[in-house]
Amino acid sequence: MTTEPIPIPPSTSRLARVLAEGHFALTLEISPPVGPNRAAVERQMNLLRGYADAFNVTDNQSARVHTSSLAVSIMLRQAGLDPILQVTCRDRNRLGIQSDLLGASMHGISNVLALSGDAPIWGDHPQAQGVFEIDSINLVRILRMMRDDQVFENGKTIPKIAPDFFIGAAANPFAPPHDFRPLRLAKKVAAGAQFIQTQLIYNVPRFREYMKQVVDMGLHERTAILAGVGPVRSMRAAEFMKNEVAGMDVPDEIVKRLKGLDKEQAAAEGVNICIEIAEEVRQIEGVRGLHVMAVSWSSILPELVTRMGLHPRPEMADPAVGGA
Repeated sequence: MTTEPIPIPPSTSRLARVLAEGHFALTLEISPPVGPNRAAVERQMNLLRGYADAFNVTDNQSARVHTSSLAVSIMLRQAGLDPILQVTCRDRNRLGIQSDLLGASMHGISNVLALSGDAPIWGDHPQAQGVFEIDSINLVRILRMMRDDQVFENGKTIPKIAPDFFIGAAANPFAPPHDFRPLRLAKKVAAGAQFIQTQLIYNVPRFREYMKQVVDMGLHERTAILAGVGPVRSMRAAEFMKNEVAGMDVPDEIVKRLKGLDKEQAAAEGVNICIEIAEEVRQIEGVRGLHVMAVSWSSILPELVTRMGLHPRPEMADPAVGGA
């Protein structure tokens, strides 16, 4: 499946090149382990190689301590995969963030997803002080300044080499007030966001309305929107997301479809629901790709991607990143 390409400058990022050529993009997540378990990362890389154009590497996801996103992204890059380095504003000030970004660029990492980050109170160190010196919109702006103007946030020149960043941000179409969400997306696009990954979609009508507003504003022509989808393994998990996870919108009909099923049946139905939603959102104007998230269930991703008809991935002429 191809779409009209959007203007994207030349980049070593495979994800950028896939989108620039008009292909329907696909990203998956690789979660850093809680401990310094290199083998755990290698198992995920071996399992998912060839099933996506790029791989998100989460940054202390859910405000819980994990191995460094930068360290794991370097592992992916060295293995010939195209990582998406997630950077949250929760854990570092602008000095630390820019230092990590230079380190990422030195290792050939181009894709960066700018996030504000979950509040520490929800994580495993609730006593921690969140930094939040800047927010995700300002982080996008800093990334653009470093790349396009070859300057740091303080205006001083970056010596000799400007980093090559393909700049991403997140969007949540389901957090109230709903009419504000396209406006917040517009701010991220104006700041320099070239691709967007959305929150998990279970309420397709709500997402469709969001995308209508986005298209009416012309934002889909200025950034590549990757719709977030993922399987839910049980009714209990669906109820937890519905009732306990801020910014999630899980309709009652999803919960009902999982009711009364045993563990194996519920997992199979959760996969079916994900595939159905993916097919629906792929038809929505302005959607340029999918971001598939399977929290603590990476083993299902090859089957899921194959059943979605998104494997194998497009062959790319430029071998700069390698066989993602």
